[in-house]
Amino acid sequence: MQISDQAAAAAFRRLVTHLQHRHDAENIELMGLAGFCRNCLADWVMEAQPGLTKEEARTLIHGMPPAEWKAKYQGEATAEQLQRMQESMAKNAAHS
Repeated sequence: MQISDQAAAAAFRRLVTHLQHRHDAENIELMGLAGFCRNCLADWVMEAQPGLTKEEARTLIHGMPPAEWKAKYQGEATAEQLQRMQESMAKNAAHS
């Protein structure tokens, strides 16, 4: 059984809306826990929709220009957060 394209699109839109609402879930935390973040989603959108620039894709995912989002919501990463992110990203390599 597979997820239909219609259901996948709806779920993806809901995920994007959720992440646009939950600014408290910083990208570094998402990376440390799940191995992906808003920027990863933007990269995946760029791969799926050639012609989009990185800025355009990130704006679509963040709901605002990425520089504005970063200034409003992104804190300085701690050493612990960076370590968790590196460990989490290492798990992605096995999946790729």
